[in-house]
Amino acid sequence: MTRKVAVVGMGHVGATVAHYLVSGGFVDDLVLFDTNEAKVNSDALDLRDAMANLPTHTNLFVNDWSQVADCDVVVSALGKSKLVDTPDHDRFAEFKFTRTQVPLVGKKLRENGFHGNMVVITNPCDVMTSMYQEATGLPKNQVVGTGTLLDSARMRATVGEALGLDSRSVVGYNLGEHGNSQFTAWSTVRVFGKPLLTYLKENPEVKVDLDEMEEKARQGGYTVYKGKKYTNYGVATAAVRLTLAMLNDAMTELPVSNYREELGTYLSYPAVVGRRGVVKQLQLNLTPEEQSKLETTANYIKERLAKERERAANEAE
Repeated sequence: MTRKVAVVGMGHVGATVAHYLVSGGFVDDLVLFDTNEAKVNSDALDLRDAMANLPTHTNLFVNDWSQVADCDVVVSALGKSKLVDTPDHDRFAEFKFTRTQVPLVGKKLRENGFHGNMVVITNPCDVMTSMYQEATGLPKNQVVGTGTLLDSARMRATVGEALGLDSRSVVGYNLGEHGNSQFTAWSTVRVFGKPLLTYLKENPEVKVDLDEMEEKARQGGYTVYKGKKYTNYGVATAAVRLTLAMLNDAMTELPVSNYREELGTYLSYPAVVGRRGVVKQLQLNLTPEEQSKLETTANYIKERLAKERERAANEAE
């Protein structure tokens, strides 16, 4: 069976996703899309040249929408990250651009018979995941955002660094919006085989500031952005991990943006991901405070979407 993936948007993130997929030999066919013809063709040529020194081969296609009909996964990486350079570091700053582009891409996918899974990186991630689902008409479980998969990794790295652990030895989640209203669900975080909060009580000599670590995870993307004016490696790796879980039918538990019926919105919450996208949603035993934060971030996403849509309608008049 041919493993086929498309990447829409060949900026810093999309190009990194494409390179990761090709260099890892993870796909047989890769379709690249960008409105900048010169850029996307140059990327394809560069990837072709790289293959001469790789042990695997990938067939490349450029700006050919007919190729999406049999794609297993389409990754949306379109966006303008420079728009996030705002005083409050708000990913909704990209909404003015992405709200116009996502429906166009969704329409192209629908018209060309795409029926696979979508991985959405495009910001504001939770809202764009919802808009892609509407535009494509795909089942909600097949449209999934990277969400806090990256933010959770940042939190795990921060906790691991504080405790002298490899980040992969830390288990736990950031939940909610891939944005400012997200939070670390400390009740889910485990280290050394124990809940983190239990470990800290049993080892009072270990001094860590949970609020500070949570803020580092929340602001991690902006810290990277401040230095080089874009982010790419972390989020691209998260997107590829999610893509591979789908391609491999891995049945992997991941904190990704998926539609939660009880909250009425897409947001990040652990789900089992396989060949048909989200195949099972988890139900965490959150503390009352954490449940309240989850409902707050869900309401924030819905309210911001309604406000931005109203603003767009007023601008159109």
